[in-house]
Amino acid sequence: MKRFANRQEAGRALAARLADHAWRDPLVLGLPRGGVPVAKEVADQLDAELDVVVARKIGAPGHPEYGVGAVTANSEPIYDPAVLRALNLTEEQLSRTCDEERQEAARRTALYRGDRPPPHISDRDVIVVDDGLATGVTARAALHWVALHAPQHLVLAVPVAARESMTTFDTPVVAVLVPRNFGAVSRWYDRFDQTTDAEVLSALA
Repeated sequence: MKRFANRQEAGRALAARLADHAWRDPLVLGLPRGGVPVAKEVADQLDAELDVVVARKIGAPGHPEYGVGAVTANSEPIYDPAVLRALNLTEEQLSRTCDEERQEAARRTALYRGDRPPPHISDRDVIVVDDGLATGVTARAALHWVALHAPQHLVLAVPVAARESMTTFDTPVVAVLVPRNFGAVSRWYDRFDQTTDAEVLSALA
């Protein structure tokens, strides 16, 4: 199965997959940081407004890289109940971490948006974009936040997705690649550098 050279190429491939749908006043929301360069290509191709939705992973105690949930700046956290049970954790035990990540989400949203007002979502077609879908924990929180604002139509769009994760979403998921042996998102890119805040701001400018 093919790989993408970088996030820009992945975004163009994703845009081509989305182009044959009649989108109504489309809004493309990239998940910072890595989803924003992909989202910019999609927005350019669809002639859509581009903005961000910041969701932060809530990590397991002592293992912050292992996401048990996620939260945005101003919505309740979304947890994976099966993971909580497997780790014998409660939401109350994670409340402090959740608050810290909510504050970080608010800080990043302010950084990326600057003086611009939040995008209007109600009655619009909204496409939430990331650079790949592994567990989907942050995407789930982002979609939850968008859904609270009554979009007309909401989809999650990614260049590459783990097949087992796609089936766990109520929201439609559009993916270019759905490999049998997923591994990790980075495996499907020749170049998968860390996206910087400067690159996010440049894409949004």
